[in-house]
Amino acid sequence: MRRRRGRPLNGWLIVDKPSGMTSTQVVGRAKRLFDAQKVGHGGTLDPLATGLLPLAFGTATKTVPYVMDGTKVYQFTLRMGEARDSDDADGAVTATSDVRPTDEQLRAALPALTGNIMQVPPVYSALKVAGERAYDMARDGRPPDLPPRPARVDRFELIARPDADTAVFEVESGKGVYMRALARDVALACGTVGHIAVLRRLRVGPFTEADAIMLDKLTPNDDNAHASAELLLPVETALADIPALALTEEESVLLRHGRALSLLDLMGRIPQTDASGTVRVMDAGRVLGLGRLEDGQLKPVRIL
Repeated sequence: MRRRRGRPLNGWLIVDKPSGMTSTQVVGRAKRLFDAQKVGHGGTLDPLATGLLPLAFGTATKTVPYVMDGTKVYQFTLRMGEARDSDDADGAVTATSDVRPTDEQLRAALPALTGNIMQVPPVYSALKVAGERAYDMARDGRPPDLPPRPARVDRFELIARPDADTAVFEVESGKGVYMRALARDVALACGTVGHIAVLRRLRVGPFTEADAIMLDKLTPNDDNAHASAELLLPVETALADIPALALTEEESVLLRHGRALSLLDLMGRIPQTDASGTVRVMDAGRVLGLGRLEDGQLKPVRIL
């Protein structure tokens, strides 16, 4: 069996992604700098975007879905007067308008784009249509007709108006919400056209800007050295916002071996959870893994 190249590192690195790089390029660079065996990311950022890009090393990749399902916070600048085929500043102009809505008109458009909404994704997206990526079809001059998809926007606020052409918004949302589509739709709702000129992600699940590090800070002084593993956050950091349930040593052994536990035996320890019933299972103060409360039992979902 061929040995995997690189160091077997485990943990999270929260990168402050620079504009102009793809998320895949950031992953590749971090993998080389750390000489790591396995690295993935917790939620794609557009090349134009900056901000939080969580990178999962080794066993942390098991917790990626829980990070991607977490709440995200963005700030973006809407530039009005020009529609772009990519819905951001990297695209080609497809329409123009002289209409410039007032602050009141912009705010009035936000309630219809807040809550559980149906959103038409940008044609330049990674969604697949008959086996092809939408962005590949768009680049080939065959932009797909994408149907609306459910999206959840928890908060959508106008926070600044630098000038008549631009407006700055802050958005708190769930998984799979396209900021470019929100910007496009705000402009359309106000009788004009627009696109995202600046986009920054401020939070992903439990991770905030306080956790982030710039890519250029990862380069060691010694050309032959690798980035320090001490920069990685523990794997369980990704699960910090999931309710915790403490188990006894005997219960932990059973769960580790795939056995479900009766909730009757856990009475008095069961935390409040969301609709998924997911809990962070603790063993003597350490994270054992994830479980789900269902059918009167605690069932193992992911053991770390």
